[in-house]
Order: sequence, then structure tokens, then C-alpha cells
Amino acid sequence: MRHRSLLAGASAALALFAAVPALAEAPPAVVPPASVATAQAADPFDYRDMISANRLADPQVSPDGRWVVYAVTTTDVAANRRAGSLYMMDLRDGGEGRRLAISEGGANTARWGADGRLYFLSGRSGTSQVWRAEADGTGPVQVTDLALDVNAYRLSPGADRVAVSLAVFPDCGDIACSVDRAKAVADDPSTGQVYDRMFVRHWDTWADGTQNHLFVQSIGADGHATGAPAWVTKGFDGDTPSKPFGDESEFIFAPDGQSVVFSARLAGKSEPWSTNFDLWRTNGLSGDGTFENLTDDNDAWDTGPVFSPDGRTLAWRAMARPGFEADKFAIFLRDVATGQTRQIAANWDRSADTLQWSADGNTLYTTAGDVGQTRIFAIDTRNGVVTPVTGPGHVSAFAQTPSGFVFAQDSLTRPSELFVKTFLGREMPRRITNVNPQLDGQAFGEAEQFSFAGWNGETVYGHVIKPANYVEGQKYPVAFLIHGGPQGSFGNGWSFRWNAQTYAGAGYAVVMIDFHGSTGYGQAFTDSISQHWGDRPLEDLQKGWAAAQQRYGFLDGDNACALGASYGGYMINWIAGNWSDEFKCLVNHDGVFDVRGMGYATEELWFTEWEYGGTPWENPRGYEQFNPVHHVENWKTPMLVVQGDLDYRIPTAQGLSTFTALQRRGIDSRLIVFPNENHWVLKPANSLQWHTEVFGWLDKYLKPAPQ
Repeated sequence: MRHRSLLAGASAALALFAAVPALAEAPPAVVPPASVATAQAADPFDYRDMISANRLADPQVSPDGRWVVYAVTTTDVAANRRAGSLYMMDLRDGGEGRRLAISEGGANTARWGADGRLYFLSGRSGTSQVWRAEADGTGPVQVTDLALDVNAYRLSPGADRVAVSLAVFPDCGDIACSVDRAKAVADDPSTGQVYDRMFVRHWDTWADGTQNHLFVQSIGADGHATGAPAWVTKGFDGDTPSKPFGDESEFIFAPDGQSVVFSARLAGKSEPWSTNFDLWRTNGLSGDGTFENLTDDNDAWDTGPVFSPDGRTLAWRAMARPGFEADKFAIFLRDVATGQTRQIAANWDRSADTLQWSADGNTLYTTAGDVGQTRIFAIDTRNGVVTPVTGPGHVSAFAQTPSGFVFAQDSLTRPSELFVKTFLGREMPRRITNVNPQLDGQAFGEAEQFSFAGWNGETVYGHVIKPANYVEGQKYPVAFLIHGGPQGSFGNGWSFRWNAQTYAGAGYAVVMIDFHGSTGYGQAFTDSISQHWGDRPLEDLQKGWAAAQQRYGFLDGDNACALGASYGGYMINWIAGNWSDEFKCLVNHDGVFDVRGMGYATEELWFTEWEYGGTPWENPRGYEQFNPVHHVENWKTPMLVVQGDLDYRIPTAQGLSTFTALQRRGIDSRLIVFPNENHWVLKPANSLQWHTEVFGWLDKYLKPAPQ
């Protein structure tokens, strides 16, 4: 259910910028709203505002440090569609970002080449291909002209070659064969699909026999690719990048541009229960079908290869425990010449995300969850000292400039904007964009982080958000939100699906607990939920709910509903049978109803087999100990059930079973099925319907109409 997917005042934030070798847990802190409404009559932010808000992402800084290009996605709710554009800003002269004209034909995934030109993906030719523009975003030229969509790409160090990922039939000899094969399948009147190994379906797609493979083409001086593409991973049985969410961070050219290093898992018949991704190096660019496994000694996950500026060192991230997708990503360095490998910052108890080298090669930068925040960290490659660079908030992406960083950051009170900050400077980050000016005058709920003694007496953190236009002395109904994963977090970050401010804007207070199993609090804390889905986190939720009510007098504890998705949906079903007197209503989105059935019907078996201690036949007790299906006789709380019919992680039968149990027991219940949504509800019209139904359900039980 998990897939690789917050708070302090100014003085606390400044303290976090100090160079320290390790992190202490931050104390409870207040998150001030990004835009403070001066009048109580300000319009509250609501879910309609959230759905229509612009979405900023993917900042990329030019090699000379002058320009930053970033993506902005707009939403047309009435037309039920979203559109992405590329914007450019001059970091030297300031001013507002300007939309690039190349966006008119469709443009995304902008990347700067060493030649100072801007490369991007566009479907304007009929298929998704790599294009190139001048540094100012003008003069687009089509680089690749392939018969298949480019789903990811990476430029060589000299920008004279491009590696592209294409979905091909691995037994074909060339791209044309894959095109012909796909057409033959589409034209065949018979529709039966035959499989002889697993991953029959994954996430929201049935297997079609293709794999993601890498091809390399040379780029001429005029910007056009030259020669036939070389199939450099031909003969490899696996996907690169990985399905369904992999990207170009999983492959990279070697410093000399003559080979490619990529992260991939051998498929075979064990792929659905394996997390053994390795780093592989192609034997040149000829596609001779031979590869060197650089991390064969590690049977767990290796990914994210990046070479140092001088080309002498390869850095990557690696897990230690095979089969555990939520293990800590540690950082390793390999001497390219000798192959000698060492781990750095081994005592840093955080899981590293994508890595970037500093220009001098002495520092690696990464982001990591940290006590409800997601910060940029600097890791000294010589001594392993780790230093936090940013303070409160959720950093989703960053890029380096000659003097510091440009980074995209959001919070509980504002969607993502771009900020700038110098290297390890003590100054507060400066915001340089305002892609949602319509939010500036709206009222948001004030958020505060708190802590309490949870399971085993250990410190657990949570957040409370006041209703928008909060009035002192008044009590408010509560939305008790439970995050998914279960190795996830509801911290100081913005969400376009589970957004605390939409509840605050509707007049609800919000309570969110980062129970045992949550990320960003150390690996032992994350580990503690495995094989303990129903006891330790439930104890944290119960104690956190009690602590919040004791601390915050505006919470109406007798007038609350609990809501959750994925693991949060599982917990809603578990609460229904094991904490059945606490809430007036429940909302379950794509939640597990029968753990044993989940073990046979889900697709990523490594997840269930780790979380429940083996296969269903090897450890049946692990699947039955905390199985909601055994407690249906205790159910009595009204429940809204939501299910995406394309959710193959938690298949539709789980939601239908939940609804059947509710209806058969005569409990007030409602089922919403989205035939064209997966584990998430992503389409604007569906999101609008989802929120209308959810808030209607809450209002029915927490804000009943006067009699």
C-alpha cells in the first residue's frame, strides 16, 4: 500500500540551520498560516479551492545558475482536465516567472544540458519525444523521432547523447517489431490474455508483455538525433525505470558517456515478492546483452546512482533488508577505479531520498522526512556529518545554484512555491513565486504539532488544525484523519487528496497522529508496525486522541468522525470492530477488509509478506491476528466506503466486502465506486464528487440539521 509516496517558529527554524552532526527530535511547534487573514470574515479555504489550485513542481536550474525552469499544472474543473506548462524565472534579476511559449504544444520534464540548452518532453509530434530549445526557451527542435513514446530520458555529460526509456516487447529485435506487435494485438478480435508468470496486473494496469528498456541516440549539432538508437539494455529481463513510478533518477550515463548505469530488478517469476533492485552497468553502448552487477552483494534495494563531478565516485541509496520496501535508504560511495565501497553517515537515522552532489564533490544533498517535516540535508562525504539545511515545511524538490538552492516547498497551510536559500546560511528562505495568489486573502486553520506518550511509553507526534475563522471559546466537531502506508506520515505538508485545510474550511477541527510505523522518526519507529497493524498504532491513535482532547479545549470529542485511506482505511475497519463507541461516523477509502484475501489478491507480494510475516500458508496467524473480518459482529458505526475499481493494490472486492458487511448488519452505510480511478482519486470531476460525498457524510452526523 505504501509507495514511494511539520512545525516551528522563526527562532526554532534558525536554530535548525546550525551545523550539527546529528538530529535531535524537534519540540512541538506552531505552524503559522502562510497567509494570515486579518478579519474573521475572510472566506475560508475549501475543497473547491484545493481542486482548482495550481500545482508547482520540478525546479531545474541552468548550468550558469541564472535561470530556473519549473512546471505549473492548472486545473479546469468544468472540462475535467489538467494541463501542464513550463515557466522560467531569472534568478539574477528577480521578477515574476514567465510561461514559455513551448508550453503551447505541450511541454514537461524540462532538463538543462551541459550545452546550456533546455531539453523537454512533448507530444506535439504525435508521440512523446525529446525536444530541445535555446536557453531562453525559444526555437524548439525535435531531438528524437521514435515510433514509441519516450517515458523518461537522461542527457549524457556532454549533452551529445540522450538515453531514453521505451516500453518494448523484450523478445523483439528492434523498435519496429514492438510497434508491429502492439498493432497486431490491437487488431486481433480475440481478447483473452495469457500469462505464465506473475505481475499479471500492477497498480492500475494489466500486464501487456512490454518492459521499459533503455536506448541511446547521438545528438547532432543541429539538435536532431543521429543514427539508429542503440538498445543498450537488450537482453535484460526487467524494467528500467521501474514500474509504475520510476523515473530518470534510476539511470545515468557514466562520466565518459560511454556506458549507462541503471537500477533494475530481474523479473523472472520472483519479481512480485522481490525488492532486489541492483545497480547494473552496460558493456558500452552497443547493446551486446552483457551487464555488470555493481551491487550483487546486496539482496535488498539499490537505486538512484549519481556520479561525482570529477567522475571518480559513484553514490547511490541502498536498503539492507530484502523484501522490506520501507527500510531505511542509506548512502553508499564506490570508487569507480577500484570498486571499493563504503557507507557514509551510517548513524544518521533517516531515510535518504534522491541525491545531488555539490560542485566541489565534498557534499551530498538529499531530502528526508524528519519529525513531521521534510528537509534538505547536507552530508559531508569525508566525515559523514549531516546538517539540516531547511526548517519547517515539506521540500518536494530542489536544485542547486552557485550560491545555494532553489527548492519547492509546501506546508499544511500552503501548496508548493519556490524558495531560495544560500548554502547552510542562517537566513530564512525567501519565497520567489506566487502561483496561487487567489489564496492570499483566504482563511486557513492554524496548525500545531503536539506530542504524547504512546505505545511502550515512547514519544509520538501529532498535529491539530483549528477550523478556519476559529472563535476562541467555541467547540468544534472533529475530523480524525488517519494516514496510509502504513509507513507514511501526516506531517507539515500539503496534499491534493487528504488535505487538512479542506476540513478546517468546512468548520471542522482536525487531529492527525503519526502513530508507530510512521516515517521520519527513526527506522525503529517505522519498523514497529510490521506484524502489529492492529495493536500498537491503535494504541497510539487512542492515546493521541485523548491527549489532543485534554490539551485543546476547542475539540468536541463527543462529535467526531474518523477517516482514512489505504492502511488508514484498514484502520477504519479495525476501529469499527475494536473501538466501536468512539466516533459518530467513519470514512473508509480503499481499505483492507480481509487481510488473508489481500495476501492472495494484491500484486506487490513483498509488501504483504513482510508486513504479515510470510505467505498466508506459511504464517496464517500473521494474517488473521489483526484481520478486521473477524470483528464484524462488533460493527455498529455508520460508514462511507469509497473504492477505485482500478486499484489493484487493494482490489475492489475488499471495498465490496466492507459494504456488504455493513448492509447485512443493517448499519447506515454508503458505497462510492470510481470505475476509472486507482488507489487515488485523481480526476478533477471525481475529486469534486469524492469531497462532496465525504463532507456530506460528515455533515450528516456532525452537523445535523435542526429539528
